[in-house]
Amino acid sequence: MSVTIRPAEKSDVLAVAQLIEEIERFYGSTEIQPFEERQAQVEEALFGAPPLASALLVEDEAGDIVGLAAYSYLWPSAGSTHSLYLKELYVRDTLRRQGIGARLMNELRAIADARPGCSRVEWTTDRDNPAARSFYQDLGFAEFDGKVVYRVNSSTA
Repeated sequence: MSVTIRPAEKSDVLAVAQLIEEIERFYGSTEIQPFEERQAQVEEALFGAPPLASALLVEDEAGDIVGLAAYSYLWPSAGSTHSLYLKELYVRDTLRRQGIGARLMNELRAIADARPGCSRVEWTTDRDNPAARSFYQDLGFAEFDGKVVYRVNSSTA
């Protein structure tokens, strides 16, 4: 199957909101956010002033959105440079193992390389996700051992 990888556009908000629900279910969530709320948050995140994130979308031959790579920039990174931080990489299960994820990773590297001052691409995956870890290792990416991730929920979310 042929797919197109392209930046998200404002007209994609509905499809991205639908895909986010699919991603939530993939990760085992049983409490799904109301659709209208999710749609508003997608629009604010990708197209607010200023946008909080960017996304590359995977569009199939029928025009359906079947994958995404959501990312933003972090500063500082190495010295005073910044990094492209990949928050979510997702390809619909029926299209996995066809090189689409690898294409998304290559596109992200090209975006980082084209941005002055961007010194690297960074991301995390769960230690108990052997499929994701294998995917990244197969692409030649080494695991970085040394960071511990902390998280606290906002009282306003």
